[in-house]
Amino acid sequence: MSQFPVVADTVAEFALVGDLIRPARLTVPDLLAWPQREADVSFECATSGIRHHRFTGPLLHDVLSAAGPVFDPARRKDRLRFLIAVFGADGHHVLLSWAEIDPDFGRAPVLLAATIDGTLLDRAGAQLVLPQDRCGARHISGINAIRVDGGYAPRA
Repeated sequence: MSQFPVVADTVAEFALVGDLIRPARLTVPDLLAWPQREADVSFECATSGIRHHRFTGPLLHDVLSAAGPVFDPARRKDRLRFLIAVFGADGHHVLLSWAEIDPDFGRAPVLLAATIDGTLLDRAGAQLVLPQDRCGARHISGINAIRVDGGYAPRA
């Protein structure tokens, strides 16, 4: 008998929080319920050169829309004040605007990757992938939280 406890395989999860009607905790297997997109991505990394990967997963827009952001969908401009903060377990985080991912505006195909190069990310955690970026600096591995915030308004 081993003196070390056996640790069961755990599935990483992340929190969807903020100005949402349906905040949630999601896992990579949960992400497989949305329509999947594929993206062949090449990142130019300052320290390790060009990296090539194939990612699959749902669009960030689809997942966040299902969580019910608290803007009025009939008023397009209401969406423009919303920001999205994505946090990784390693402390890396980025900000995106809702307009960047919205089909009526930037329509960026930002993914919440469930696989990388055919390997399921269930233990490592979902990844934020911006296929349109030349540099991988906005790529987040092991997402642990996504916060949607619509509280940005000019001060009087």
